[in-house]
Amino acid sequence: MRRVGSSPFVYQEVKQWGEFPPGWKTEDAPAVAVDSEDRVYVLIRNKNGLVCFDRDGRFLTSWGEDLFQRPHGLFIAPDNSVYIVDDWGHSVLKFTPEGRLMMTIETKDQPTDTGYIRGQQKVQRSGPPFNEPTGVALAPDGDLYVSDGYGNARVHRFTPDGALRSSWGEPGSGPGQFNPPHGVWIDENGLVYISDRMNSRVQIFNPQGEYLTEWGDAHYPNNICIDGAGNFYVAEMGGVFLYGREPRLDKLPARITVRDSRGGVLSEWGEDDPSGTGIYFCPHSIAVDSRGDVYVSEVTTSYNFGKAPDDWGVLRKYVLENQVDAMK
Repeated sequence: MRRVGSSPFVYQEVKQWGEFPPGWKTEDAPAVAVDSEDRVYVLIRNKNGLVCFDRDGRFLTSWGEDLFQRPHGLFIAPDNSVYIVDDWGHSVLKFTPEGRLMMTIETKDQPTDTGYIRGQQKVQRSGPPFNEPTGVALAPDGDLYVSDGYGNARVHRFTPDGALRSSWGEPGSGPGQFNPPHGVWIDENGLVYISDRMNSRVQIFNPQGEYLTEWGDAHYPNNICIDGAGNFYVAEMGGVFLYGREPRLDKLPARITVRDSRGGVLSEWGEDDPSGTGIYFCPHSIAVDSRGDVYVSEVTTSYNFGKAPDDWGVLRKYVLENQVDAMK
């Protein structure tokens, strides 16, 4: 096992974790999440659907094949409802754990006009939902927050039944501006954490969208989650980018960070070489189960790095070292 992290967050990587069913190639896993029973859900793009495992990696079920245009974001509610963001479908969908559709928030394949053209034109102005949304999270009061996303520069707040309450954000690098708002998480107090990827920061807002503070040392963060003890885990894709708050040519390594409530780094691991011997190519999502084990999923195509090697593993599990010792 590979040993990563630092005390008290020292982990051992479980190699070849996850028994995928035939045909469900693990070439692109944009999101991973864990439910209340420590079942692990993973979005897989070659089937445009979802696979569910037990915590030991045994296959349990799969569903949603070809239901989405391109699945991107995933969140499991306390009642184990499954929320999936379809970025190219401009929608957020709610399912039972078995895959029965319960609710859809969508724009009927007509993205809002923000001046954005995929691969050609950046977001010029913010707008209403949606234009390639990227993430979703549920607040303690039941409201949904959606990061919107690649083709917009907004965060939207919805009622539990999908009615829009409010929105905030615009293109840019100042407080409350995004480039893009890629991931979203809500803590037990209702504070909203946005992975503002190309601005290399995590922005924090109150439930009404008022800017509070930010963590400005992230390596192009994709997603964030929180464990039961209040520790934050951030999937940071790293790279070399020529834009952001300040043009930069320096290379930031892909990494996972464990942080305290003020954003201070408690532990981190990763390597500089994403396409060679490095641990990560593009860590895209992260989840933590009730025992403190960490799951990281990756995509294999990156604007920055191109394409990962054909045999690249896109799903990794890390077990706390004290848990490994206890199982021996």
